[in-house]
Amino acid sequence: MAPALAKKGRRNGRREQRKHRKTYEASRLQDSDNEAENQTEDDQELNHSDDHAEDLSSEEDDLPTQKQNAYATLLQSFGKVAQDDEPRRKRRKLTTGIEKSGRSTLDNHAPGSLVDSAVDQTLAEDLQDAVVDEHEEESADEDEDASDAFDIHFANPDQDELSKRINEISSQQWHSNSLNLNAGNTWRVSTPGPATADKANAVTLQFPHLSSFKIKRKLNSQASDIFKELSGPEQSFASSLLKYNDTLFPARAVPNSTTLRNVTCLHALNHIFKTRDRILKNNSRLAKDDTLEYRDQGFTRPKVLILLPTRQSCVRYVESIVKICQPEQQENKKRFEDLYVADLDLGMERPDDYKELFEGNDDDMFRIGIKFTRKTVKFFTQFYNSDLILASPLGLRQAISGRKADSDFLSSIEIVILDQADALLMQNWDHVIHCLDHLNQQPKEAHGCDFSRVRSWYLDGHAKYLRQTILLASYLAPQHLALFASQAYNISGKAVYQPEYTGAILRPQALGTRQTFLRFLSPNLTDDPTARFKHFTSTILSNVIKMPRNPDGSGLGLLIYIPDSFDFPRLRNHFSFHPSCTNISFGTVDENHSPASRELRRARSHFASGRHSVLLYTERAHHFFRYKIKGVKKVVFYGVPTNPIFYEEVTALLEQEGKNGDVRCLFSKWERAALERVVGSERVGKMVKEKGGDIFEFL
Repeated sequence: MAPALAKKGRRNGRREQRKHRKTYEASRLQDSDNEAENQTEDDQELNHSDDHAEDLSSEEDDLPTQKQNAYATLLQSFGKVAQDDEPRRKRRKLTTGIEKSGRSTLDNHAPGSLVDSAVDQTLAEDLQDAVVDEHEEESADEDEDASDAFDIHFANPDQDELSKRINEISSQQWHSNSLNLNAGNTWRVSTPGPATADKANAVTLQFPHLSSFKIKRKLNSQASDIFKELSGPEQSFASSLLKYNDTLFPARAVPNSTTLRNVTCLHALNHIFKTRDRILKNNSRLAKDDTLEYRDQGFTRPKVLILLPTRQSCVRYVESIVKICQPEQQENKKRFEDLYVADLDLGMERPDDYKELFEGNDDDMFRIGIKFTRKTVKFFTQFYNSDLILASPLGLRQAISGRKADSDFLSSIEIVILDQADALLMQNWDHVIHCLDHLNQQPKEAHGCDFSRVRSWYLDGHAKYLRQTILLASYLAPQHLALFASQAYNISGKAVYQPEYTGAILRPQALGTRQTFLRFLSPNLTDDPTARFKHFTSTILSNVIKMPRNPDGSGLGLLIYIPDSFDFPRLRNHFSFHPSCTNISFGTVDENHSPASRELRRARSHFASGRHSVLLYTERAHHFFRYKIKGVKKVVFYGVPTNPIFYEEVTALLEQEGKNGDVRCLFSKWERAALERVVGSERVGKMVKEKGGDIFEFL
């Protein structure tokens, strides 16, 4: 059953009280500060989700002809000023290719919710942005390179090869091979085509010189510094990104998070700037010869979408973007800091991965558009006028849902990035799927689009086959693989990193404790929850029922860790109502109760004192709160934890160490990936396939 639309992550975030939307003034060319106050994407209005979604999706009536003529007159006046001023300024203004709608070609994707002042402001900004220094225009010719991955993949793909690969992907024909790195780490790469396909077309992830990637000149200095920090797997990751392969990298950790984020932002900015400069340059060519034809655009302007779990994650991405592109001006930066930056120190006792995710502003409901001009980065721009959109899955879903749903601004996304996908999985994965399902759909409205400039593969409905999907996580979950199977159709192929695991059982927190892994038979994935429940009640729970109470009156101290939230109600009901459990006192700690709730504090207190013999503890509760539970004498993992760090932390809760400590973990062959992270890559094959025994013990 799909979760409710508005369901948030269990940490409710600290957000200020939002104000109601102000009405727009009809004046022309208002000050940019006034425009910022009246943005439809105003992040302060997120609590009014239905109204806000309606604003995003509603389409204004077409502008009257008189207003269109006024726009044309305004543009011509700018052109006249530029021509008169040419000798003094020694620069040349490019004609912007005014269309019948009176909008510039570069920024012709204005949202239907724009009113006069916002439209006029955008027109004036893009007119000024179209004034390009002569030496910049001349150097722009260097961007057109037949060996550039941008030209090969997006700008000028070979039509015969494109049609061939789309047909192969549609018929599920993929050719896969492995690229082995050091220390057992491998990349699993897949290319469209049958298994007998020419290996010359296979994906390669060698890391050549920086110049081979054709980075924009203005980004070269920062790119050089970023590439110097890359290790072996990170170099392959960067190579995969810059070659426009779909990329799944489940080895993100706190130490390498900044490096991976910088590489990802560099790639996104390189793509945005190349797209923008190509359009401006073609505008100049069309001004000289209007018989030429250039297909260099999508239906709408936004090209990159980044999905993140919290506002603090968004802050880190913005910091990386600003550091890399080094703009002369940042519009609405103060407002961004007021709404997104928060000082919250969780203390030294919290683990690093927890502090990275929840320190600062942990609000999981946000969305913001960013626009780039030649010298300025502008925050809180209209989605239809933005180059880049950063959002949480919940925030974006509310923007594209509602009474008048509008997701047309997602029709031309060419790069989608999911960072900290393990955290997104703990929030509500259904929101992620819902957002990705709305990418690259044919728009319902034109939104001022000049279809003579739209690339043919957009018109043919093939945009999803050229979109690049990038996913970073600290571990590989089945949902991540399922997303890549259902959403990644890249003609350039896809690459999945497969690291070598030593195993959490060998970490200091687990050493010296008896750890027993119990395998049960599970005929298929659908019946796995039922088989697991029967094995648990018939083996582990039956022994718990027979255990006598301790002479000192203390409880058994049995902590049952439940990775899947769907198993929790079943176990809770069994302990509550089954006749065999009437003499077992138990409590529950789950994500639906805050740490300060009376029920949760009572459950923890009774378990610590021994009044409760059993405590049911969900993985989502541990993810969001990392409780330090007292009174734990035995641990039973109802399933293998998805995050190996959780196995270490829960095992460390044992108050009895060595031979007195007891850890048991149920698993089936369907949990191979999670089991590999816990027991190590060398042991997992034997434990999953061996027929001689079902019990594996480690000390």
